[in-house]
Amino acid sequence: MSSGRQIVLDTETTGLETAEGHRIIEIGCVVMEQRRVVDTLHWYLNPERDIDEGAFNVHGISRAFLADKPRFAERVTELLDFLRGHELLIHNADFDVGFLDYELSLAGLPERIGDISTVTDTWAMAKRKHPGQKNSLDALCKRYMVDNSNRQLHGALLDAQLLAEVYLALTGGQESLALHAEGDEQAATLPPAVQALVDAAGDTPLTVVSASDDERADHDARLNEIRERAGHCLWVEHG
Repeated sequence: MSSGRQIVLDTETTGLETAEGHRIIEIGCVVMEQRRVVDTLHWYLNPERDIDEGAFNVHGISRAFLADKPRFAERVTELLDFLRGHELLIHNADFDVGFLDYELSLAGLPERIGDISTVTDTWAMAKRKHPGQKNSLDALCKRYMVDNSNRQLHGALLDAQLLAEVYLALTGGQESLALHAEGDEQAATLPPAVQALVDAAGDTPLTVVSASDDERADHDARLNEIRERAGHCLWVEHG
């Protein structure tokens, strides 16, 4: 089923359980081909319901901010076309896939994510490689020296970007360091995440995909809302 294109995917939700009617409010995707980032997708979605306080404390997205955003059913066809036939890389995949499947059922569609894409759970991959250790995204970022200092709050696109870096390090590993000549001290001290990016780039520059004007406006509006609610916002103050 997989095309060779990999899509790192993350979601944010109104709460933890679909059984309680919780919905997806943000989807972030980072698209990779041959271990190079080639595209992104980022949507906020109107869940038409309240957001649990605990969930808001995690991601900082309010119902008021989402009031003018499209509903999942309005974007579902575009989303399925975007994901169809590609490998999805998801951390703790059962959670995100469960919510996506729930949204598909609410939209009255018979297809489920497993019908259209291959799903790889990066949390399960990390558990196999690092048994008995913490394998949360934050723990993996620390282990592989991926800079997550901007992760004051969870965000679907930010988390997908971090997971893409972690995945490159997780699947590249220390073995690549052995390819350098003996005595090359600079190469030997490269963090695994950096080494994986260098190996992936080769002689071809990485493609940089910039956010659209609408995405930047949504991002700025969200930061302003956080600042108004909390009295400050580190991303604004130190950005």
